[in-house]
Amino acid sequence: INELIQKRQLLEAFASIKYLEDETIAERDAEKYKDNPQEFVRKSKDVDLLYNSITNMIQSIVVGTLEQPTVEDTMLNSLVTLIAHEEAAHPNTGNTAGPGSDLLGTPRKWREEWREAINESARKRVQRVPMASKEEESFWLDLHLGFLQKQLSEDLLKIKLSVKKCYPEEYQVCDMYVEAFHNAVASHLQDLSQRPLEFNELYTLLDWVANIYRSELFLGHPDLKPEVKTENLSLLLTPADWDKLKNNYITLAKGKIKSYFGNILKLEVTEKWEKEVHPEVKENLYHSSLSFDIQTIIGEHMKISGAISRSLGTKMLELCLAELHEFVPRFGEEFVAWSTAQDSPVFAPYFTAYINSFHDLVSGLERAFKVNTEELQKILATLTRNFTNIFLNKLRTKAQPLLKKILTKDWILVTERPDSLASAVSQFSEHLQHMREPMGQELLRDVHKYVVREYIMQVIKPRRKMNGETRQQVSEKMNQEARILNNTLIGQGSDSDWLLPAIHHIANIIGEKKKDKIKEYVKELCQDYPDIR
Repeated sequence: INELIQKRQLLEAFASIKYLEDETIAERDAEKYKDNPQEFVRKSKDVDLLYNSITNMIQSIVVGTLEQPTVEDTMLNSLVTLIAHEEAAHPNTGNTAGPGSDLLGTPRKWREEWREAINESARKRVQRVPMASKEEESFWLDLHLGFLQKQLSEDLLKIKLSVKKCYPEEYQVCDMYVEAFHNAVASHLQDLSQRPLEFNELYTLLDWVANIYRSELFLGHPDLKPEVKTENLSLLLTPADWDKLKNNYITLAKGKIKSYFGNILKLEVTEKWEKEVHPEVKENLYHSSLSFDIQTIIGEHMKISGAISRSLGTKMLELCLAELHEFVPRFGEEFVAWSTAQDSPVFAPYFTAYINSFHDLVSGLERAFKVNTEELQKILATLTRNFTNIFLNKLRTKAQPLLKKILTKDWILVTERPDSLASAVSQFSEHLQHMREPMGQELLRDVHKYVVREYIMQVIKPRRKMNGETRQQVSEKMNQEARILNNTLIGQGSDSDWLLPAIHHIANIIGEKKKDKIKEYVKELCQDYPDIR
C-alpha cells in the first residue's frame, strides 16, 4: 500500500486501506481481538498511519500544484475523486473519536486538509519571493513588491486557466486560493511593517496596499476576472498597523519637507545670489521660482499622500504649511544677512522678485489647496517690511553722499554730473516697475517723495550768502537736476505728479532778484503745497 501511495496511485491505495479498515472493524465487532488487544491496536495503528500517508501525499500534491510548469490534470481529478470516496466511506455523523479511542471508521477530513494545503502553498509561494537587503539594493522594497505582484499574478492566472477546471464548482477553488494568498500576503506585510522603514519605503508600502493591491495592476486585472474577486477580502493590514505606518510616514515626512525647503534656499544662495544671476522677467514682472518650487513640493506630497487616504493628504498639507511657516523666516534671515553683508547689483531685482513671489505664494496656496493663509500672510508681511527697510536703507546710502553735495562749491561749479543723483536713485527705483501692484507703485511713490524731500532739505539749510550770479547758477542747476530726476522717476512709472514742481519752485525763488517775482514764486509754491505754511 505504501508503494501505491508513493507512486501517487491514491485511489488504489485508498481502496486497499479501506478494505483493511473494514476488515479490522469487522474483526473487532466479532470480538476476535478479545484475547489479543495488542494485535487490534497494531492493526488500527497501521490503518491510521496509511491514511496519514495519504493525507501527507494530498498536501504534497496540492502544495506542488503551483510549483510545476504545467498542472497535472489527471492527478488533481483523481484527488477530487479520492476525497469524494473518503467522504462517502466515512460519513460525518458528528461522532469524532475521543482521546484514547481508535480512529477506525472516522472521517479523515481530507477536504479540510486540502484547504490547509492551499494555505500552506500560498504561504510558501509568498515567502519565496526574492527580497534583497537594504545594503544590496536601496529600492529593495519596490523590487520585492514588484516580484510579489508578478509571481502571484501568474499563480492566480494559472489557477484560473488550469487548476479551476480540475475541481467541481462546489470546491470554489479560485476563492480558496485568493483567500489563501490574501492571508499570506497580509501576514507578510505585517512582518514588513514592523521593520524600521525609511520615508520612501513607508510610502512604497502604503501606496502598494492602498492603490496597487486591489487595482487593475494586480488582483483587479481584467485577465483574472471574474474568478478573482476582491470585494469580500479583509484588510491587508490591521487598522492599528495601518495607522502606525501612516503616523511614521508623517513623522519622517517632516524632515523630508524641511530638507526640500532647505534645498530651495541653498540653490537661491549658490546659484542666484552668489553668482549674481539676474531674475527672469515674465509679463514685465521680475520672476522667482520660489513660489512655484514651494507649491510643487506641497502639491506633489499632498497628491501622493492623498492618493493613499484623504486623511493622510490632509495631514501632509498641514505638515507642509507648518514647515513653510518655519522656512519663510529662515529664508528671510538669509536674504537679509546676504544683502547687508555686501552691495550686490542683484539685490534690488531679487527684492522685487521675492515680493512678487510672496504674493503668488499666498494666492496659489489659497487657490490650489483652499487653505487659510492668515498666519502665512503675517509672516510674509514682516518679511516684506524687513526687505523694504533694507531696500530704502541701501537707497539712502547711495543717495545721501550726492544729496549732501548740493550747494557745495564743487556742485555749483558743475564738477558733478547733473544726472548723478538720478542715476544713483535709479539703481533702485528702476526695478520697482517690475514689482506687482499696488506695492511697486506705493514704494516708487515713497522713493520719489524721499528724494524730492531730501533734495529740498539740503537746499534750505542755512548757508553762506551767494551773489546774484551764483544764485542764478544754482537755480539753473537745480532746475536741470529736477527735470532729470522727475523724468527718470515718471518714466519708471511714478504717478507722483504733485511732486514735480517742488524743486522748480525753490529753484525759481533762489534764482530771482526781483522781490515781487520772488513773492509770486512763493505764492505758487504755497498754492501747490499748502502744508508748507
